Amino acid sequence: MVLVIDAQIAGISGDMLLSSLIDIGANKSRVINGIYLTEEYLKGSKITKMDFEKVNKYGTAATHLILEANETHHERKGIEIQECILSTSDKIGLSEKAKVFAKESIRSLLHAESNIHGEPLESVHFHEASSIDTAVDIIGSAIALDDLKLFSDEIISTPIAVGGGTLTFSHGTVSNPASAILEIFRGSNMIICGGQAKQELTTPTGASLLVNLADRSSEFYPTMKVKSIGYGAGSKNFDGFPNILKIVRGESTNEFQSDTVQVLETNLDDISGEVIGYTIDNLIANGAKDVTVTTGITKKGRPTNLVSIICDPSVTDRLISMLISETGTLGVRVRSSNRYIVPRVIISVPISIQEKNFTVRCKIVKHDEIVKHFKVESDDVKDIAKSLSLSFREASERVSEEVRRRLNIK
Repeated sequence: MVLVIDAQIAGISGDMLLSSLIDIGANKSRVINGIYLTEEYLKGSKITKMDFEKVNKYGTAATHLILEANETHHERKGIEIQECILSTSDKIGLSEKAKVFAKESIRSLLHAESNIHGEPLESVHFHEASSIDTAVDIIGSAIALDDLKLFSDEIISTPIAVGGGTLTFSHGTVSNPASAILEIFRGSNMIICGGQAKQELTTPTGASLLVNLADRSSEFYPTMKVKSIGYGAGSKNFDGFPNILKIVRGESTNEFQSDTVQVLETNLDDISGEVIGYTIDNLIANGAKDVTVTTGITKKGRPTNLVSIICDPSVTDRLISMLISETGTLGVRVRSSNRYIVPRVIISVPISIQEKNFTVRCKIVKHDEIVKHFKVESDDVKDIAKSLSLSFREASERVSEEVRRRLNIK
């Protein structure tokens, strides 16, 4: 099964994710009963009312979290919220995957604040996130995900709308997205976009939940048969679009994996092969998945080299800067592309040739647990060829024969 978290219009917050999970079928009573236990571990917070209700957001029916609480603390150390979440997770008997999800979600918040303020984790104070709301969103989502058995699904996020403009909170007025949002998404595979409002669309809690839940981010829905849909409503109302998070669960109809990559292209005229070769090596070393150079003819009959680079969105800027600095090109074309990938794994295979022992890395493709195809890492073949004073072709044949024998490939 596959779950798509569609946050490309209204972003994501903790209560929107939780509400969407209830809307798609999570056991409401189990979630509410588990959430009430957070009171035992967060002194000074008392939930006075909690429920989920149906609302209409700009023409779309959705589920909305109702939460009222008495708070005597308006600032807490982040580790207090963390201890509350960990203790509650243990008491309600969450699965191991759900416990890890809850633990890592609050840790993402803590690390973001620690990096922003230059403070150790144990000294970080929460202001906006100090209320019981944060624990409610994280614990409630963990329970709901567990109840729906979603931790075994492939989970994909669309690009996440973060909004624009400015926002004012305990640290003054800042540009949106705030530093906490950027810190949480930094280093993840998630794609963010501005969105349709000059307001905060994605909250730090929502971002933390998402980066610890989604396996990857894609601009396109995967090939799937839709089975169920959930809509979680946020508290704000916007002109022109519904403030809802949409989640879609379905059955994958494709045996291949899919993801979204960036394709960078530029035409290089009057440049030496040595520069192109050096640039290719640097691009690969800095995150390019593949680099292709194609010769051609451009305007006025000039010979040209078309350089095409496939990469993850996270390294696009780095590779563009490198391409410009190394080649002097005056422009780079960028487009997103959805691709299908045959599932593969890389394993190390011990082999013996001419009474010498080696270990080679193999990329293998399986079907019904049977190895159908394999490819040995060329650098390992080169090393063996040098060690045994063989040609690359002969070493490759010997290595392939040994790998086939070891993996029982006929």
